[in-house]
Amino acid sequence: MTPTREQILAASAGWVAVLLNVVPGLGAGYLYQRRWKAYWITSAIATSWFVAGVLLGQNADAAAEGQNQLVGLLGLLALAAGSATEAGLAVKKVRLTD
Repeated sequence: MTPTREQILAASAGWVAVLLNVVPGLGAGYLYQRRWKAYWITSAIATSWFVAGVLLGQNADAAAEGQNQLVGLLGLLALAAGSATEAGLAVKKVRLTD
């Protein structure tokens, strides 16, 4: 018998999913949880953030380069924190409904 999506999610360790979304970032915890839709959404947001940074930073002067890098890093950290929080809450929600 094949386990359901909810059974797989409930069996996963929530702390591992949270840690994988923070440390390497970019939704790696979703791969652990086998949540492909969430992973692809996170990947699309991260890719869009990189592309926006490249496009907006093309004509920036050297003085603004450090600030642009800081904004880019803060955006990726916010994405990692958001995805980590969501991954942990998803495990908690599924376990409470079981």
